[in-house]
Amino acid sequence: MPLHKHPSNDQRISIRPQFARPGELAEVDRFSIGDGSMSPDTAYQIIHDELMLDGNARLNLATFVTTWMEPRAEKLMLECADKNMIDKDEYPVTAELEMRCVTMLANLFHAVAGETPTGCSTTGSSEAAMLAGLAMKWKWRERRKAAGKPTDAPNIVMGANVQVCWEKFARYWDVEMRLVPMGPETYMTPEGALALCDENTIGVVAILGSTFDGVYEPIKEIADALDQLDTDTGLDIPLHVDGASGAFIAPFIDPDLEWDFRIPRVVSINASGHKYGLVYPGVGWVVWRDPEHLPEDLVFHVNYLGGDMPTFALNFSRPGAQVVGQYYNFLRLGRDGYARVQQACRDTARFLGEEIAKMGPFALVSDGTGLPVLAFRIADGVDRYSVFDVSDALRARGWQVPAYTFPENLQDIAVLRIVVRNGFSRDLGRVLLEDIERETARLEKRGGAPREDQQESFHH
Repeated sequence: MPLHKHPSNDQRISIRPQFARPGELAEVDRFSIGDGSMSPDTAYQIIHDELMLDGNARLNLATFVTTWMEPRAEKLMLECADKNMIDKDEYPVTAELEMRCVTMLANLFHAVAGETPTGCSTTGSSEAAMLAGLAMKWKWRERRKAAGKPTDAPNIVMGANVQVCWEKFARYWDVEMRLVPMGPETYMTPEGALALCDENTIGVVAILGSTFDGVYEPIKEIADALDQLDTDTGLDIPLHVDGASGAFIAPFIDPDLEWDFRIPRVVSINASGHKYGLVYPGVGWVVWRDPEHLPEDLVFHVNYLGGDMPTFALNFSRPGAQVVGQYYNFLRLGRDGYARVQQACRDTARFLGEEIAKMGPFALVSDGTGLPVLAFRIADGVDRYSVFDVSDALRARGWQVPAYTFPENLQDIAVLRIVVRNGFSRDLGRVLLEDIERETARLEKRGGAPREDQQESFHH
């Protein structure tokens, strides 16, 4: 849960005279529940007017989260907004659709043929990642106990470019987080991963599409290195793939890339349905290679909702709407439809990268050949403005383009990042390019020193 501070000291919200009904107040409390009621139209208008100050979600190029769905999908999700996903006895069809989605994803990720698909939906990929991490910790502890060895010092190995959910997992469940340093590569190398592994390593996490620059990590090479480590030392360390974004990209437009359960070392995969799964937030998925890799001790059974309800989740009650939205996409788009959507996103990202590289003041760090994401920095020799200045200037035009520095060892690299999602067309891209060119020309004429207060550049 985010911790919020009051953004304003103003304790009252004004009601526009046109919408205040006879007998209603002209103002309402901002931070406390009022004593009386008001008409639904007035309450709607107050909130509607305040929300106008939010950014335009379609112009938010910082987020990976889906900002557009088809009207029929929205209609289905609205019809299911009141259904609790945990009530599988009351809503058996919604539960069935969840299992169908898990089965489809298991097949998409090349899970073991003939095995019962093992996985579940979650509120997002972060929860899915934590569940996968817990499964690896429990399996590691089982192996250590069986060997009569201590279980008090587990660690997990991953690149310094991982999403913050993995830091949360390590801290919440008391696992040492061993980060492979960046540099000169912007991703974890097989050599870097092996250097940090030992008998207390519960698993290695490889990323199929970094949030920093969209680059795929070399998952097959990392797995091969872990296989060799097992042969040389007997250390059998599982590999988890954080496919938050890439698990809905690679199967459709990089089908020959080996990253999933085709690699025996991979035991689990998390994916985000509300990113390139094309569903509104929040829904994620976690799939295991087979039931063997999900310890039964982590599955709880409850009966107070009616019937036996096995559950493995950090949350309990949550809406079934997003799961239904995911099934709609699978049914509606099929493999061909997903491939067309994701290829269009990548084509737009590549187009933007080519045009930005031609402008002169920028140098590409990534060009959209992994995820449909490109990161670019200020070119050498340009010293009148920084990426943080450019981010601010574009924000004034309505675009939300984040500026940030890379992790430790590459902190001298500051970049802007553009995430191309479904609904961001090449036409919108051309407008963005015009605004980038216009604003950088203005910054060049302005002169002076580039902005240095990097921490205040973008809150995301």
